[in-house]
Order: sequence, then C-alpha cells, then structure tokens
Amino acid sequence: MDAIAITALGMLGTALSTLSLLPQVVHTWRTRSAADISAAWLIVALISMLVWLTYGYLVQAPAIVWANALTFVQAGYILLVKWQTERRPLLS
Repeated sequence: MDAIAITALGMLGTALSTLSLLPQVVHTWRTRSAADISAAWLIVALISMLVWLTYGYLVQAPAIVWANALTFVQAGYILLVKWQTERRPLLS
C-alpha cells in the first residue's frame, strides 16, 4: 500500500472515531445531562484512549494519536458533565 493510501486510511479512522462520540457530546451539551451513560464505561474508555494515545506516540502513528486525543476530549467532557450534574449535597 502506498503512503497516500495509508495516510488516507488513518485520516478516515480518525474522522470516524471522532464522529462516533459526537452525537452523544451534542446530546450531553443540549441537555446538560449524562445520566444515561455509565461512569464506569467512560472511565475505562478514557484509560484505553490514553493507552492507545501513548502507543501511537511511541510508534509514531499520528492517526492513532489524533483519533484518541480527540475522542479523549469528548469522553472527558461527557464524564465531567455527568459528575457535575450528579453531585448531591452530603447534608440533606
């Protein structure tokens, strides 16, 4: 496979990875709620994205780095909203 095709494949993967979380980010933004999303899933997903990001950096694969950096920001935003909206006062 030539370099242009490989780069295009990486860019396509990056775009699809980023777009996969975009509907949930938009929904979370509009409703200011992430109540229906598992915090455990988000945490595991964020850890896996960090691992992939590190791997991509070490093997010098920009597509892997970008895809995981962008999805990390999206998933991190969702988790932040989830934690902010689910806070309950300790003393009721």
